[in-house]
Amino acid sequence: MAHAPTSHRRGGGAHASHRSDPSDGPIQTTTWLGLTFALGLGLLLSSRAHVGVHAAGITLLVMLIPLTVAVFGTGVRRGIGSGRAAIATGVALTFVILKFVL
Repeated sequence: MAHAPTSHRRGGGAHASHRSDPSDGPIQTTTWLGLTFALGLGLLLSSRAHVGVHAAGITLLVMLIPLTVAVFGTGVRRGIGSGRAAIATGVALTFVILKFVL
């Protein structure tokens, strides 16, 4: 009798998805630093006078705000990782939000 395909077997094999697995560990420092760099770049681009460059900076910032908030939410659940890198990202996010509010 033939066995079922391996992807359908239950047991000790690898899981197909690890997206919500809490054992993945805390947020990596490179994630925080990448977000901080991208937020800084967006602030720099949005301060330029050229219309296209300014629009690119605003677009980048608008896309990064929900992503950064989601990473902070995941960090609360799984662990922040590097506290200093998370604070730097929080400061950059604060500057971005202040730019849009003021």
